[in-house]
Amino acid sequence: MDVSRTGGGIARNVGWSILSKVVVFSLKFVSVPILAHLLTPAEFGIVASGMVVISFLILIGGAGLASGLVQAEKEDAEAHDTVFWTNLAVASALGLLLYFNATFVARLLGAPEAAWLLQIFAFLFPVYLGADVASALLSRRMAFARDAFWSVTSETLGAIAAIATAIAGFGVWALILQQFVSAIVRLIGLMYASRYRPRLRFSLPKLRALFGYGSRIAGADFANFISFQSPLVVITRALGLSDAGAYSVANRLSDLPNQVVLSGLMGVLFPAFSTMANEPERRSYALMRSTQMTSVLLAPMLFGFWAVAEPTMKIVFGAQWTFAWPVLGLLAVAKGIMTPCGSFIPFLKATGHAGVLWWFALARASIIVVGTWIGAMLDGLTGVCLALCIANVFIMIGYAGVVFRVANIPARAAIHCVVLPLGSAIVMAALVRLLLGYLQPHIASDLILLLAGAAAGGAIYLALLVATQRSVLSSLLALRAG
Repeated sequence: MDVSRTGGGIARNVGWSILSKVVVFSLKFVSVPILAHLLTPAEFGIVASGMVVISFLILIGGAGLASGLVQAEKEDAEAHDTVFWTNLAVASALGLLLYFNATFVARLLGAPEAAWLLQIFAFLFPVYLGADVASALLSRRMAFARDAFWSVTSETLGAIAAIATAIAGFGVWALILQQFVSAIVRLIGLMYASRYRPRLRFSLPKLRALFGYGSRIAGADFANFISFQSPLVVITRALGLSDAGAYSVANRLSDLPNQVVLSGLMGVLFPAFSTMANEPERRSYALMRSTQMTSVLLAPMLFGFWAVAEPTMKIVFGAQWTFAWPVLGLLAVAKGIMTPCGSFIPFLKATGHAGVLWWFALARASIIVVGTWIGAMLDGLTGVCLALCIANVFIMIGYAGVVFRVANIPARAAIHCVVLPLGSAIVMAALVRLLLGYLQPHIASDLILLLAGAAAGGAIYLALLVATQRSVLSSLLALRAG
């Protein structure tokens, strides 16, 4: 048996993946506030708007082909080369298309001043899509230590380049350079780590086979992309670049816990679930435990962000960003509500339920777009964030119901692994918020308030965890022993 596929191997791979995210988290926790002090909300907004377009076109260009390589029964060098050259051709076409239509796209976004930026970002396509095959090979081989190293290296060099450029007074060019440095270093590193060297060969039948699976995955990824990015587009069009910049900065900070735990775990779960194709009971158990553990880890971080959002925004970003603290708090709540869903996408991908994933993602995207637009019209930036919170409650309930039914998990067990972690986190956050409300008139220092809130939150949640979630600790120990 491949040791990387056993319980202990999966645990180690999760550890490597999460370790890389912790380091990247630390880098962003340091670099984003530094850049926020050196740059304006409008500069963050223009780059955030540009990256929405780039991310969208990269998602379309990849067509889910790399996911097909991960799920395939065995490695096929000809299929790898077919995907590589297809990606490169599509990336070049998309880059040219964007370069010559940048003005139209920028106006469509509601940010006509971003046209020049889109022309520069058009050159990112071959760099991003060129790394897809190498990344898929590392995921398939469960080689997350090597992937982690190059993720950290690329993010580190990108952050250093951005800070140095911002200090030198080049403004928005700091954020542009960060994207290029990180992407180029990642491409070179993954190619080296995977030992992948493309050859001039192509197979149309293999492309068709991969596209059959990948197109459904890409469709679901597209709908999820709309869910994640549509609030920024709505804000840019309805409220302007300054509000878009405030949303972007608050979203970056509130998303850090997800980047540390969730993105690292999801990268491992897809290939891990794929290897359990003939063990449905084991896969369902793994789904339930991963859902419970991600909720236990992430929910207190995100709801805790809401409790300490005001002092956090003042300390981390400075006076010019103080107005955005309610945005930070509400975005953290919106993400906290969705914490049980972290393992759902890799589960549905691995079990071949791409159709279910697609339809649910489409419904989610529709709800988010309509809800955030109504929120923007009613109450501006705060209204958008409130709309996200309300929408996510219904989305999470529906998502959990669909996935647990597919996995044949009993309703009682499903409720236990979702409700208890969320309930404990909400209780903890409410108590911390009440405590800080009591302390604020007596303590002038935002740093002391933040530390007091964090300490109280940790103690309260630990007590609730011991009282209600002891099985999670047992599961972690059992996974490591396996």
